[in-house]
Amino acid sequence: MDNSAAASAFLTDSLELELGTEWCKPPCFSCAVDNRGGKNFSGESYLCSGALKRLILNLDPLPTNFEEDTVEIFGIQWVTETALVNSSRELFHLFRQQLYNLETLSQANCDFGKISNLHCKADSIRQQCVTFLHYVKVFIFRYLKVQNDEGHVPVHPYEALENQLPSVLVDELRGLLLYIGHLSELPSINIGAFVNQNQIKLFPPSWHLLHLHLDVHWLVLEILHMLGEKLKQVIFGHQFMNLAGDNLTNISLFEEHCENLLCDLISLSLNRYDKVRPSESLMSHHCPCLCIQELWVLLVHLLDHRSKWSFSESFWNWLNKVLKTLFEKSSDQRRPSVPVIQSRDPLGFTWWIITHVASFYQFDRHGVPDEMRQMESNWSFVEELLKKSISIQNSSFSISWLPLKGLSNIIKSPSSMLEMVKTCCFDKQDHNLCKSSSSYTIFLCILAKVVKKAMKSNGSHPWKQVKGRIYSKFHQKRMEELTEVGLQNFFNLFLLLAAVVEEEDVASHVLDLLNFLKPAFMTSQRALIWKGQMAFLLMYAQKNLDIGVLAEKFSCAFREKAKEFLVSKNDEMAQRQTFWTLLSIYIDGVQEVFETSYCLYPSHEKLLNDGFSMLLRACRESELRTVLNFLQAVLARIRSMHQQLCKELQRDSVDLIVQSSLSAKERHLAAVASALWRHFFSFLKSQRMSQTVPLSQLADTAADFTLLAVDMPSTAPSDLQPQPVISIIQLFGWDDIIWPQVVARYLSHFLQNSTLCEALSHSGYVSFQALTVRSWIRCVLQMYIKNLSGPDDLFIDKNLEQAVEKEYMEQLTELTRLLFKLSEVKNIFSKAQIEYLPIPEDPKKALVRFLEAVGITYGNLQTLSDKSAMVTKSLEYLGEVLKYIKPYLGKKISSAGLQLTYGMMGILVKSWAQIFATSKAQKLLFRIIDCLLLPHTVLQQEKELPAPMLTAIQKSLPLYLQGMCIVCCQSQNPNAYLNQLLGNVIEQYIGRFLPASPYVSDLGQHPVLLALRNSATIPPISSLKKCIVQVIRKSYFEYKGSSPPPRLASILAFILQLFKETKIDICEVELLLPGILKCLVLVNEPQVKRLATENLQYMVKACQVGSEAEPAAQLTSVFRQFIQDYDMRYDYQVYSILETVATLDQQVVIHLISTLTQSLKDSEQKWGLGRNTARREAYSKLLSHLGPMGQDEMQKLENDNT
Repeated sequence: MDNSAAASAFLTDSLELELGTEWCKPPCFSCAVDNRGGKNFSGESYLCSGALKRLILNLDPLPTNFEEDTVEIFGIQWVTETALVNSSRELFHLFRQQLYNLETLSQANCDFGKISNLHCKADSIRQQCVTFLHYVKVFIFRYLKVQNDEGHVPVHPYEALENQLPSVLVDELRGLLLYIGHLSELPSINIGAFVNQNQIKLFPPSWHLLHLHLDVHWLVLEILHMLGEKLKQVIFGHQFMNLAGDNLTNISLFEEHCENLLCDLISLSLNRYDKVRPSESLMSHHCPCLCIQELWVLLVHLLDHRSKWSFSESFWNWLNKVLKTLFEKSSDQRRPSVPVIQSRDPLGFTWWIITHVASFYQFDRHGVPDEMRQMESNWSFVEELLKKSISIQNSSFSISWLPLKGLSNIIKSPSSMLEMVKTCCFDKQDHNLCKSSSSYTIFLCILAKVVKKAMKSNGSHPWKQVKGRIYSKFHQKRMEELTEVGLQNFFNLFLLLAAVVEEEDVASHVLDLLNFLKPAFMTSQRALIWKGQMAFLLMYAQKNLDIGVLAEKFSCAFREKAKEFLVSKNDEMAQRQTFWTLLSIYIDGVQEVFETSYCLYPSHEKLLNDGFSMLLRACRESELRTVLNFLQAVLARIRSMHQQLCKELQRDSVDLIVQSSLSAKERHLAAVASALWRHFFSFLKSQRMSQTVPLSQLADTAADFTLLAVDMPSTAPSDLQPQPVISIIQLFGWDDIIWPQVVARYLSHFLQNSTLCEALSHSGYVSFQALTVRSWIRCVLQMYIKNLSGPDDLFIDKNLEQAVEKEYMEQLTELTRLLFKLSEVKNIFSKAQIEYLPIPEDPKKALVRFLEAVGITYGNLQTLSDKSAMVTKSLEYLGEVLKYIKPYLGKKISSAGLQLTYGMMGILVKSWAQIFATSKAQKLLFRIIDCLLLPHTVLQQEKELPAPMLTAIQKSLPLYLQGMCIVCCQSQNPNAYLNQLLGNVIEQYIGRFLPASPYVSDLGQHPVLLALRNSATIPPISSLKKCIVQVIRKSYFEYKGSSPPPRLASILAFILQLFKETKIDICEVELLLPGILKCLVLVNEPQVKRLATENLQYMVKACQVGSEAEPAAQLTSVFRQFIQDYDMRYDYQVYSILETVATLDQQVVIHLISTLTQSLKDSEQKWGLGRNTARREAYSKLLSHLGPMGQDEMQKLENDNT
């Protein structure tokens, strides 16, 4: 129901008055419907406007109209409150005159040029006529007074006229009906419309005439109904008598007009029926116009309303009475006023018309369809029709237009066969039976009703008679002659008989009859035969009967077909499909048998034979889905029945007999469960590493078997004993070789079972939680394993979850949520003193938090025994972690997988640094470094690493360096190999991540520098810096002869950035300054000169801090050694460098004066050429920058005659 209709349904009279306008257009019939509003009828209609509701509720017909003192009717002003009393005959005469004008107008030739003018004229006439009839209704409701008979009291002339008005109206209405005649007598017209350029529909005058006739026929009924409701007495007419010679009354006129109107509507429908093909009967509507349909709905509501509040007949009674005249051979019994209706197919038409008319009951008083609306029953008349149909068709029950396709379409499943039969057995049949069912189905309904009724009255004797007649019809020849449809009907018939009377007798006879069928027939119709047999099995199960007799033969047939299916594994698809059709019938049927059985018998085990073992081996993926769905349903059913049985056994008031019965049921359940283990579980176990079985279904089914082992452990096979639950979890949850998708889904299932988790926690199997955590870690680390075969474009910055199947990501998130509820995990977070925040939705973030919590927990432990136990537990969490990440390190590259691997292992190394410092865990650390940071490809300097791997290492290297540094400092035993590893990593990756251009600004994101920058909270980080400096001195300042090391400018830029970001230690100056000075002396490249000079200046300035104006002894020592090494050959360069130093710190150079002077003299003496004037001048230039001390030394040199 739309909002407007719903609202108006509950509006009171006063509310509608407020909502209305000053003058509402009176309702009328119209087929100009705007479908965009979702309405079935026009907004002007009697239904949508609320006119019908007001009539039935006895409200003012038009509360906002005719409220002025005068009213214009037919172009004349009349006094509203007296016009109908004073001038009723004149008004009805004017009405007939206008009707005549419209009839004349409708005969005019109508084309597009004239349509606009004709439409306006015709519409104006029609509105005047409709307004007058509505005025009559309003007058009766508001102004007509009920006069009391007070004897001979004088009355006013107006009152006398008013007293006669009801009789006058009856006469006038009768005259009006005689004038307009029957609807069926109207000439056939085109109900279409012209559409002008403004998309406005323009109707011809004939259309307006037809709809005015409809308005008149309906409004006469309304007026007559209102007269009766207002006066509560019979009103006699004075001018007319009825055809029986009796005076005409308002009641007799209503009934006569109602009957005539129904006859007219049926005649119109009959004209439609004669033009419709039988196959289209149900789809073709019987109403030529929407307004005709509305008139039917109005009649339904009005007549049913009158039947409830008076002695009037209901709508169905009226209609049935008229329809019965179709079967009358003579018209002697008909009233002369009733039009004669003749049909070439009265029976077919009657079925057709009542089928369509019944659908009108779905419309409420506002014309809104409501499928839940209760329909009045018409079953008694339908029964009469059924009898006529059978007798007319010589007992071959058939209706020409009923859906014959129901006979040729074979029902798809055994359960639908059984449901159809049950429907036929209902005492109260659906009123849409003729729409949805074939004639044979209707025959079955009648048969069921007759047999049940006869047996209720006369016991089993009628059934014996029926059985004899039916059984005698079927023999070997008849069975062999059955077509597919005939075989379908055969099963339907015998299923019906079994449902109504003796199941076992009927089923036994059916099996005997099927034995008559030849092998060739059995092959072509085997699918239908299996469906029929399965339907009987289902019936037995639903009635809690032992299925042994039926199951034995059927299960053997299934085994044979499963064997043939296995053999035909590589054959053509057509043959496989034929086998699979039969096998799926059996599978679906057996599932329904288990689901509907109240309890299990030993015969249920027969249905689960070794045919399933053969079938599973032959199935492909889509077929496996079907079989595993079946298996899950049966497992669930067995567990449910076992739990119910346990509850019954635990009751206190169970006597020995009941207890014995329950024990027998338990044995039957155990036998069926053992069959499932025997024929299904071994296959599942063999498919753990395969992708043939859908991974999600493999996990689900394994979880179901786990729960079965919890409930019924003794039924599990011997190879899973003595702890079947632990054995299954080991196979599907903790084994590292299984697909992570299976593990994640499987563990989520059993972690949801709090009872199971609690039992395992207290079972003495202490590693249960640790192994589960290990599997979770593996599932997170291997989330990108399936993408290794795809294109590698995932290292581009984007959401990496796009690389993971949505289903697996959701499953992993659910597993994470459940795992964080384990007591062991909660305990770790508690000891780490980390607030137990909501579990992150991202499993990777959850793993990071967990690894960090483990590391913090270990650091907070005090006793050696606690720490040792924690190390063992932590290593148990990791398991063979390098095996988990190994697939990412192969030839097939997964950028997302590499980022996850390097990032997560880096967090592990840093967070667990104190754990890795123990001798028990150091081996794993060595393997991690060797595997991830120092593989053979890295050690081959000339070989480029794959770009995704280099990107992953660059992002995570700071974590590794920081962690290794902590391990080196806190190792229980000083380990030279670990220090060597750290140096090797630094050596490899300083060079690999140096920028192409030697600009300091490009070095801000160098991972080695980031390790220092982000580790302010790590105390031993100075050792990391020391190691970096040592690596630079050893590996990046080595000259091969006179050739400088490669990328010298970049390494100088790196050193400069290193000193800018960290505090310079004098020891680091002592290690790096000689190399920098060597660069200044030996390399002439401008970039190298500039960067080496900047480094020199930075070091000298840094050494001034804290030296209290005295140069550090180590700095002086470095320069002294520098002079000794290079002053002889590179005296000018040495003096230039020292001039630079002197501008920064004179004292450093002043402390070197004696060394410089001695070097000068040694050089002159060595060459034996006397004073070296040029060198002395250069030296004097240096001394000039050293103040008084320099001046004194210059003077000494001049005075020296040596």
